[in-house]
Amino acid sequence: MEVFNALGRRKSAVARVYLNTGSGNITVNDRPLDEYFKEDTLRYIVNQPLVLTSTEGQYDIKVNVDGGGIKGQAEAIRLGIARVLCKVDAEAFRPVLKSNGFLTRDAREVERKKPGQPGARRRFQFSKR
Repeated sequence: MEVFNALGRRKSAVARVYLNTGSGNITVNDRPLDEYFKEDTLRYIVNQPLVLTSTEGQYDIKVNVDGGGIKGQAEAIRLGIARVLCKVDAEAFRPVLKSNGFLTRDAREVERKKPGQPGARRRFQFSKR
């Protein structure tokens, strides 16, 4: 089987996902998934598309992820895995993944800081006198 690849993004994290037939190994930046993501919730986020499509243990996944925080990286990997599964078998996997919202790119980004303010929306305390 050929190698399928897809891109996943979230906030400022970018994940390049490569899928191959195998025994279910997931490697993130040349490290096993359990070693890269210490928290169970983050590993759960990454595995959601595989659990939903009942393809756990069928594919080896290699991921290169860069930028953002640990949660943004996990969600970028989830989008990448969902997209690459659609490339493998669109008729079987696409309706299930789309109905659960795994093919939608979450476009929310951090709003930039404005000049004369301490943050994006926050103002310095107003003093009348």
